[in-house]
This record gives sequence, structure tokens and C-alpha cells, in this order.
Amino acid sequence: MNDIDAILLAGPTASGKTDLVITLAERAPIEIVSVDSTQVYRGLDIGSAKPDAATRSRVPHHLIDIREPCEPYSAGEFVNDAIAAIGDIRARGRMPVFVGGTMLYFNALVHGIAPLPAADPAIRRRIDERARAIGWPALHAELAKVDPAAAARVHPNDPQRIQRALEVHEASGRPISDWQRHTTPTTGLRFRCDALVPTDRTILHDRIQQRFLKMMSAGFLTEVEKLRARPDIDDCRGAMRSVGYRQLSGHLAGEYDLQEAIRRGTAAARQLARRQLTWIRADASWRLWEPFDHETRERWIAETATMCRAPGRGTRPMVAWSTVGVI
Repeated sequence: MNDIDAILLAGPTASGKTDLVITLAERAPIEIVSVDSTQVYRGLDIGSAKPDAATRSRVPHHLIDIREPCEPYSAGEFVNDAIAAIGDIRARGRMPVFVGGTMLYFNALVHGIAPLPAADPAIRRRIDERARAIGWPALHAELAKVDPAAAARVHPNDPQRIQRALEVHEASGRPISDWQRHTTPTTGLRFRCDALVPTDRTILHDRIQQRFLKMMSAGFLTEVEKLRARPDIDDCRGAMRSVGYRQLSGHLAGEYDLQEAIRRGTAAARQLARRQLTWIRADASWRLWEPFDHETRERWIAETATMCRAPGRGTRPMVAWSTVGVI
């Protein structure tokens, strides 16, 4: 165990990942690497449950606030940044712990990135035209017919990913999920992969609702107002599609009242949790842990802290762009 390069902790939104790792940091020499496609953006703080300044001053965090909302950030960029972070953290004699719920990023880091067909502007134009005519949810339904696995991981109102999945299928005749299953790992790193998977969805759903209401009390709506006032807001479509931001933005645009925005935001967070669990259960690399049982959480912390303090940790040389090992 002591020759692994990083610990990965995944799980659905509101499953307690951050609190668990902050407790671990009190007992072991770790640094935290965010695996969150919303926390990378400056200004998306409350709605992304970004750790506050006090927490980040106690425990070093990485890959947070590294992009403006108008700047794109890809899974490939994440992998490159993650490899660099692992090297830096290990050089300080600490263990990197990757924490988050963006399963696409975890998948790219552990299994590599699929060599997908190049973008085809003509196909994309046709898909965009059909979306304007019938809507993205209808195209999502079409995706579910040709690629159920991909559709289960993509929200019906996520134009970018729906478009890409349909484009790949039309261009190659193969579902994008099939391409993704045949990826080649691209790092020489070894990971321990743990995931928080609750047995009682009711508890998770209650936590999701309470967290969304807490975000609202903390000023989430004002945060979205400030983002919408940016002069480059039209270029921030990727960031503003994030759960909660999209629904509150719709309210501020006059599409529905605030209570409906909260209802939609909470529902979208539950849907996100369902997709995150689908990713985890489809990948045998993950060791599953019950997040809402105190004894199980303590066992994970004790086991992980012991491993982080193990003699010889951090001495194995880094090997880039080779073959990953998952343990």
C-alpha cells in the first residue's frame, strides 16, 4: 500500500466527502486535490460548496479557482494538472488525496481518455438545428436509444455532452460509451480508489435538500446575480450550466419564481447524485464505503491515516505517460 501515488475519494454530492477528508487531514500528512468541474472556476463559490478560506488555510487545496468562468476546462487539462499536483505534493513528503464528484475527471485520471473521433462541424450544425427545433431533452431521449449508458450519465439539459455523444455515434457508428470503455491509461501512477456509496438514498436526498437551502441562506442567489452581471456572461455557458447555477439563472431571467428555482435546483442535484452513483457502480476499481455510518467512517480514516504515514511513502519515482495501476 505504501507505494501508491495518490488516494482517490469519490462519491455523490452531499455524501460528506469534504468533511471526511478534513478529519483525515488532522491525523495524517495530506494535501487535497479538488475533483470538481465547478470549483475550478473563480466566483462559483457557494453553489459549488467550495471550501472556505479558513479550511483552505488549514489544509492545502489544489485545482480550485484556476479558471475564469468564461474559460473552458477539459478532462485532459485536469489530468495534466493532476499529475503535476501529485509530483509537487509527493515532493513535500505528503500524500495527495483527490476528492470530488466529477466522475469524468476521475475516469480520465485512472483509465485514460478515449481517442474519440475528431469534431465534425457539419454534424454539429445538424444537431444544433434539430435541438432548436425539438429541444435538447428530446435529443437526450434519442441518445438514450442509441447509447443508454451515455444517456444515464448526461443530464437532459446538458447540450455540450449530448451533442458530443450524438456526434461521435453519427461519425463513427459506435456509441461514445463504447469508445470510453476502450481507453488506455496514460500515467504511470498507482491509486487507491475509494467511493462513498450510501445504502439509504432517503438520507442522501434529505442532505441534498438541506444543503441547497443552506446555500440559499448563504447568498447563493446573489452569487448568481453577480455572475450574470459579468460583461462576458455569454462566454460562461459551461460554468453556468452547473447544478444550481442554471436553475437560479433561469429564475433571474424571469422564467419561473424563486421557489420553483429551488425545487428545480434540488431535483437537479438529486439527478446528479444518481449519475455519479451510476459511474461508480459501473467501475470495479472503486472500493465502496457507507458514508453515513460512524464506525465505517472512522475505519476509513484510521486505515487511510496509517497508510499515509507508512515508511517509504513517496520514494517511488514518478513515471509519466505509461500504464496506470489501480489497487
